[in-house]
Amino acid sequence: MVSGNLFHCRKHSWPPEEYISRATLQLFDFDSAAPPEQAWRRRLDSHANILKEFSVTFREAIKMVRLGIRLWSYIREEASHGRKAPIDPFTKESCKPSASQGVPLGAMGSGSISRGFRGEFRQWQIIPGICEASPVMANQFSIFISRDGGNKNYASVLAPGQHEGLGKKGDLGISSWGWNLSGDCSTYHALFPRAWTVYDGIELSFVESFVLNMPLILLWTAKGNPPVTFAIAACETQNVNVTVLPCFGLSGESSVTAKDIWAMMVKDGQFDRENFNSGASLPSSPGETLCAAVSASAWVEPHGKCTVAFALSWSSPKVRFSKGSSYHRYKFTLFNELYFLVAGGTVWIDSSLVDESMRNYPKTTERNLEANKCFESQQNCVGSNHLTTIVPSDLDQNCVGSNHEPGIHHRETVPAESSYFFNSMSQHDERNDVGRFLYLEGVEYIMWCTYDVHFYASFALLELFPKIELSIQRDFAKAVLSEDGRRVKFLAEGNWGIRKVRGSVPHDLGTHDPWHEMNAYNIHDTSKWKDLNPKFVLQVYRDFSATGDMAFGVDVWPSVRAAMEYMEQFDRDEDGLIENDGFPDQTYDAWTVHGVSAYCGGLWLAALQAAASMALQLGDRDFAEWCKSTFLRAKPAFEAKLWNGSYFNYDSGSSSNSKSIQADQLAGQWYTFSSGLPSLFDEGKITSTLQKIYDFNVMRVKGGKMGAVNGMHPNGKVDETCMQSREIWTGVTYAVAATMIFAGMEEEGFKTAEGIFTAGWSEEGYGYWFQTPEAWTIDGHFRSLIYMRPLSIWGMQWALSLPKAILEAPKINVMDRIHVSPNSWRPKGNEMSVRRIAPKRGCFGNSTFYCTCE
Repeated sequence: MVSGNLFHCRKHSWPPEEYISRATLQLFDFDSAAPPEQAWRRRLDSHANILKEFSVTFREAIKMVRLGIRLWSYIREEASHGRKAPIDPFTKESCKPSASQGVPLGAMGSGSISRGFRGEFRQWQIIPGICEASPVMANQFSIFISRDGGNKNYASVLAPGQHEGLGKKGDLGISSWGWNLSGDCSTYHALFPRAWTVYDGIELSFVESFVLNMPLILLWTAKGNPPVTFAIAACETQNVNVTVLPCFGLSGESSVTAKDIWAMMVKDGQFDRENFNSGASLPSSPGETLCAAVSASAWVEPHGKCTVAFALSWSSPKVRFSKGSSYHRYKFTLFNELYFLVAGGTVWIDSSLVDESMRNYPKTTERNLEANKCFESQQNCVGSNHLTTIVPSDLDQNCVGSNHEPGIHHRETVPAESSYFFNSMSQHDERNDVGRFLYLEGVEYIMWCTYDVHFYASFALLELFPKIELSIQRDFAKAVLSEDGRRVKFLAEGNWGIRKVRGSVPHDLGTHDPWHEMNAYNIHDTSKWKDLNPKFVLQVYRDFSATGDMAFGVDVWPSVRAAMEYMEQFDRDEDGLIENDGFPDQTYDAWTVHGVSAYCGGLWLAALQAAASMALQLGDRDFAEWCKSTFLRAKPAFEAKLWNGSYFNYDSGSSSNSKSIQADQLAGQWYTFSSGLPSLFDEGKITSTLQKIYDFNVMRVKGGKMGAVNGMHPNGKVDETCMQSREIWTGVTYAVAATMIFAGMEEEGFKTAEGIFTAGWSEEGYGYWFQTPEAWTIDGHFRSLIYMRPLSIWGMQWALSLPKAILEAPKINVMDRIHVSPNSWRPKGNEMSVRRIAPKRGCFGNSTFYCTCE
């Protein structure tokens, strides 16, 4: 992924010669199937320790008791409707998580099955939003060797004996099989998306190396979900004979049991070839487990080699979400990239299906919604501040007054039809249409495309699949201009609000009915969060700059401007800065913020720069001037309130942690670096801040072998204000490392990232390989396995190899191109500046008109 100097000061972590015998390595000479020199490795007899999950402290539990009660009630309510709550900390998997993961099988959007490094198939995610973590121990590769006319035989499942899930000896199920492999000489090698297992040390000096023919098809339907078709196969060649057993059972109630097939294979080494003509087997009864098997047999000469190819495939072309919307998956490609985009849960469908369902959506929701047929003045939601609202030109005559109280949104508009932009942005060039893509925040937090986390993870998509990244940003651009007036109870305080406020960036695209029912997250009212809108602007500008896609910029610009203008309501003292409101109103949703904060304030400053630059490139000079005038007031205020001489304080409040060193305090600067924008602060402040983070948040936690703890007091003690302040977030650590690389602190950056490698992936770590969690504590207890945010490691690659479009951009400070003094541009009265960029004209072909709402 990254350039060759990623851990350039390290020796190879897993040298092949320490895992594979010399004789076996010689057999692999000039063999394309050999494991690569650079790979993650484990011996199959390695202990798979049970992972330790985090727990809240007594003080944290007291603070969250009311939230816990409301969350419990909400989870039960969802369960009564047959749905799973997006966040459910109370229900635990029957199979405890362990350090046993390996490379997942599958592709982006197709579902996935993970395979443990010892051979078990586990972590099944075929149905969107449902993850079955327990291994299915009957799914195995086995080997049967006969030599010297059958006098010397060896039979074993190719997995170390006595996994979890095996029953007692003597039954008719899989415990009757030969679990004879010790695993002490057998090794697993992984370099995503491929994996290799070398079974060395097997009796009779057998070495095996595991294309498609003779398929065996199985159909699986579960709990009312669309059916899934599985196929297992082996390739028959001149030297390889393939036989099948279409059906057997795991208990004595079946005509052919697991014990029977093992005895059959030990005796004959194959199944009856007449089974190919046996026809379809009967479907299973409720509670019954039916199995099937494929066998491939071959003669191997002394010192010879033989390749036997097996294949597993599945098809689940129809996606159904729990609130009724169904789609057909996008046409698949045969590639796997980045284990989370396979194992984390993804859906990829045709965009035309979403567009059609959006047009039909109001017909199914009109009983629940009271559609408003006009766009009301935005000033109704922001009190005394005057904001600009972007609306379609054919609605400008329909703007009418309102008697609603200021500060409250009363509009109940249907997302699919309340905005012209939902239709106009759907009509883009079909050659650039890559479908619509969803990926989960994690296997425990069931929300699609969680945006505050995508801020970190999106570097992976932009680097590898830029058109998918632009598709996601288009979805959020449409969402910004929509509103959903259905009432929602927010669990943190028990207050009520509406599901989606126009102008705000949604937290996520939904859970049970994505695109149609956004903001599945209901802990806080995210329309009042201070990081989502700036993150949207920053991501859009980065993508716009990196791809040079002017059509994309034109499409999303109305949403960018609306997102910026929405935020002005949070500038309480008119100093140009947004203020936090004394609750966790950002991605750290358990960590309270008061006043101006380093994290949100820095994101806002960066967003002002990004929006000004984008406005200039798209010809919206008036808005660029507003951004500059706001920035000129905000930056000195930010530094005056937060800079303490060596870093930026956590916030401007007076709480015990206001002076904490936050690892993520330069998130806005990270994005200005990544987008080719001028630095927010002078080089001395940036270097001083990063050095402080490195010295305290990184190196004072077990010598830098854990990553960067989120919060650290100036006295060198971990900030234990809440569970998140004391956690180490893997994705944030990678983001901090990327920022260090940009700032010329490459050694510190790699050392910072190496802490995640050491704690998560090395043999001396905690066992989080191929299941990197959102967070762990300083004693290694995890929270939320297989999480989206660690994809931010691709931000390090971005820092090492910026795209040509950004590297070659003119090095001109965008603010120097705008000649305006502070406070010289402000909307007056109740006049709304409404700007629409004509879709069929160039980037400067736009029109400006004004609409007064009375």
